[in-house]
Amino acid sequence: MIDLIKDLWGLMRERKKFWLAPIIFVMLLLGALIVLTQGSAVAPFIYTLF
Repeated sequence: MIDLIKDLWGLMRERKKFWLAPIIFVMLLLGALIVLTQGSAVAPFIYTLF
């Protein structure tokens, strides 16, 4: 996992694609939200957002 992060950061730094950082951050945040609320009573309300 750390190697993947290093590779992504190296790509963004080398190719000047720093605009990818917020997109990756939001995708990780939404993925964590879905995983953490999957077994709770909040899950039906989270899924209606998408």
